[in-house]
Formats: sequence, C-alpha cells, structure tokens
Amino acid sequence: MFKTIVTATLFSCISFSSIAAEKEVLGQTEMMSVSENGIVFEARMDTGAVNSSLHALDIKLEGGSATKMKDNIGKNVSFTTFNEKGDKEIITAEIIGTSTVSNSQGTETRYAVKLPITYGESTRSVKVNLKNRTTMDYKLLIGRNWLKSKYVVDVSEKKFIGPTSGISIVESGLIFDTRIDTGAVENSLHAVNLRIKGEDKANMENNVGKDVTFTTMNEKDETVDVTARIHSTSLIRNAQGSEIRYMVTLTIGEPGEEFKVDVNLRDRSKMTYKLLIGRNWLQGHYIVDVNM
Repeated sequence: MFKTIVTATLFSCISFSSIAAEKEVLGQTEMMSVSENGIVFEARMDTGAVNSSLHALDIKLEGGSATKMKDNIGKNVSFTTFNEKGDKEIITAEIIGTSTVSNSQGTETRYAVKLPITYGESTRSVKVNLKNRTTMDYKLLIGRNWLKSKYVVDVSEKKFIGPTSGISIVESGLIFDTRIDTGAVENSLHAVNLRIKGEDKANMENNVGKDVTFTTMNEKDETVDVTARIHSTSLIRNAQGSEIRYMVTLTIGEPGEEFKVDVNLRDRSKMTYKLLIGRNWLQGHYIVDVNM
C-alpha cells in the first residue's frame, strides 16, 4: 500500500514538473500592451486576482448609460488609459459583464470588457476590469485569466550571472575575478597564514567560536588581512581526497549588492580563481548562464 502511494506521489510530482516545464516563466512585472499596436505598460502579475484590470478614465457608453450597470452589458464603451510614462490611448470595446470587487475601502462595481493583451509574440484576449488606477503604481494588472495554462510567475527576481564575475568581499575591500561554480555546495576563499588566538592545533573543532585572522589575495595580487569568527568546520571531499576547513561568514556579492553568506577558507595559491562561488550564494538569487 505504502509503495503504491509513494509511486503515485512520485508520478504526480513528475507530471506537475513536466507541465510546469512547458510553461513560460514571467517575473513580477513584464512589459505588455493592450489593444492592437497599443501603448506599452509595465504590468504587474497578480496571481491573487481572477481577472486582469486596466486603468480607465472618462468612461463613456455609446447610446447613453442605463440606470443599472448590468443593463449596459452588450453596449460599446470608450475610455482613456495611460501607462506609467503618461502615454495616452483611447480604447473602444464591448462591455461583456460587470464585476463587484470588495477590498479594504468597501465594494465597487466595475465594467468588464474583452481586450487582447500582448506579451512578446503572444496575444491572449481576456476579460479585463476597468478601474481608475491613478493612485496605483501599475496601470495594468494581469490576473489568472491571462496567465492560466501558459505561464508561471517567478517572484524571486533572480538575476543572471555568467561563469565568472567581479565579486566583492566587503570585509576585505577587494574585488575578486570569481569563478561561479554550480557544482560546489559552498563558497571558498583563498586564505593563508591563519592566526587563531588560543588555537587548539590538535582539534579544529575546539576552535569553533574563536576569531581567525587570515591573509587573502585577489587575482591582481592585492593582499589584505581579514578577521572573522569561526562558526563551524566543513568536511570537503574532492578528487585529491578530503579535508576539513574552517567556515566563516562574510559579506559577498556584486559591488553594492552584497549579502552575508558562509565561506570555507582554503589555500588557493595554485588556483586561477581565489574566490569560488557555490550554490549557497547562488540559491534564490541568481541563475547561471554560461554563455554570458
């Protein structure tokens, strides 16, 4: 029974992964246009909204408006919209329904029209609510009705990075010509002449919690001393065998965008790159493109 459940679960995961892999990934915002040859909006992806929503002012109904909004369904409506840059467009479309939306300000009924929304080479015509979004940062909001079946949204805002990059270590004041290595679990920094006050040379574990001062150097032979707290040790296995290295926390990243991350200390004198970036720095922040 357990085997059956596990098999079914694995099959389900594989199926969902396969389906997701076939969909295009969108970021939190994307550049999109509404109507044929229309102005371009920086659109916000909103998976919490059923329908998409567009900034609309000066809404006018052809033939006049009925007392009840629902009685205007089927009529054409013209309205003015603006994008984030202030570019203006007048759009005419048929009212296909109304939507009553509840929020912290109360309830509001809006007209809904069907509009073609274009992203790149793809155009999908969907139901769009018309709303005065003057006070909102994004004038076009993309809901699930446009996203479903074709797109997934990645809100992590990951950046692309190449196989090598100029990386800063704040504590050193140096920029390293760094190897980006998705095969490595941890970051590794060139470190020699390690000095630990009260060092136990027989047992590295007894030095955890002590400050270590070490000398590091970048590819330009710029050399500095750095002091950091040893918070653990790490057993590293490679083609040469295995070794235990001290782990410290340093502030590492592209200049101006550094963040704290764990680094193991190793003598990399004979290696081309004095700083190696592993998955513990990349994860959740970067996608590696080896063609860059």
